Amino acid sequence: MQYAQQPSAIQRREQLKQASGLLPRYAVCVVVALFVLIPIFTTVISSVKTTSEITGAPFALPTTLHWENYTQILVEGGFWLSILNSIIVTVSTVALLLLIACPPAFVFARMPFRGRDIIFNVMLFGLLFPFQMAILPLYVMLRNLHLVDTFLSVILPQVAFGLPVTILILRNFFKEIPQELEDATYIDGGSQIDFFWRILLPLARPSLAAVGMLSMVGSWNNFLLPLLVLNNQALYTLPLGIMQFQGEHSTDWALVMAFLTLSMIPAIVFYLFAERYLIAGLTAGAVKG
Repeated sequence: MQYAQQPSAIQRREQLKQASGLLPRYAVCVVVALFVLIPIFTTVISSVKTTSEITGAPFALPTTLHWENYTQILVEGGFWLSILNSIIVTVSTVALLLLIACPPAFVFARMPFRGRDIIFNVMLFGLLFPFQMAILPLYVMLRNLHLVDTFLSVILPQVAFGLPVTILILRNFFKEIPQELEDATYIDGGSQIDFFWRILLPLARPSLAAVGMLSMVGSWNNFLLPLLVLNNQALYTLPLGIMQFQGEHSTDWALVMAFLTLSMIPAIVFYLFAERYLIAGLTAGAVKG
């Protein structure tokens, strides 16, 4: 009968040393998780309270679950119209952003020409200017183009301000594609367009999913831009839909929290399905030769 070999004293000390070295990392992860989860937990708990309970004891558990908050939101609160508007704006933004960003990212990554790096660096200056700085000229331009109070007034600026970071991420991924794959395409009689559509884009699906998810989250949660350019309540997205429960002198916080809780569900579900693509797209390189 064989007995498992017991670890020696030196091995136990090494294991204890490794475990103690990981404690600060776990502590940081726990603190970060609490910062993220506590607001979500508070929102969900408050969504089944009354407004008086929220203002009186915001962190206390509810004595009675008021599910009528959700009933009022789903039946009378305009939630379905707001979520439909958000889906239209978000899907259009992501699709248009990827459609426009992929070709220049391919050019900057795979086609050498004079001044390429200079043009690319100039384009990256867009990352240095916050969106809030361009609010006034952007609104004037949209008004002159008669786009105010349309979905395009939200979609087009989101695409424009998302292009620099999207091209940056895709360019770095495209550069990692082995040159041998491109040479094999040319040997088989293909062109650069064939390599782009048939080889590069299929290999770049993790990166496309990553930038698509980042754009989706930004568009889904965008509040300031729709607030400025959408006046018709029939066009309100989810962040603007909350405003219907805020009056001049009072706010129905119970309905606001219920609306927020329902608004988080689509984004969370999408993230759970796209998490592995996000991590792969932002951390992994391309296929190695």
